[in-house]
Amino acid sequence: MNTQTAVTSLSALAQASRLSVFRLLIQAGAEGLPAGRISEMTGIAPSALSFHLKELNHAGLVSSESAGRFVIYRANTALMNELIGYLTENCCAGVDCGL
Repeated sequence: MNTQTAVTSLSALAQASRLSVFRLLIQAGAEGLPAGRISEMTGIAPSALSFHLKELNHAGLVSSESAGRFVIYRANTALMNELIGYLTENCCAGVDCGL
């Protein structure tokens, strides 16, 4: 991962609603969730949710797939793991700190 990708990802997550949506999608796993269900579970109005999902998608943190009348959103766990790795790759000055 490069610095710009990390900054883009962190910027997308640096907002309470987007962080809540991303965490919810992480919990949902590979099955993902339809936008309406995300709105219900987070209490975010559909119009605002659309904006937040677009920002997360732009950062590559979520993907979407049409399934009939619904759009299913899934967290990009591979990118999340890359970001965590990027943030911790030089952790603890080379001393084992449990990460």
